[in-house]
Amino acid sequence: MTGDVTQFYYMFPTVHGIISLLPEPGGRYKVMFKEDNLGSYHSAQAAAEDVAGGHVLSPISGVELNELGIPHDLEGWQKKVFAVFKGLRPA
Repeated sequence: MTGDVTQFYYMFPTVHGIISLLPEPGGRYKVMFKEDNLGSYHSAQAAAEDVAGGHVLSPISGVELNELGIPHDLEGWQKKVFAVFKGLRPA
């Protein structure tokens, strides 16, 4: 039996730029702000919580992410399709 698998990413626009939570291999999520990689997390939710609380690497620009009103919960982020994998077989 085969099926399609959709992978998502999350983004949150701020006055200083877009923060993105991008999928990585192994189910992890990378936090990107502009072109700065601010860390890798075991889940998108964990990444969102750390971004909102300012517990990620500091962007080169010096912007304090925890002062931008970023939501802790993924429901406040925009969810977008990253990739669709067609015809995958279960492992």
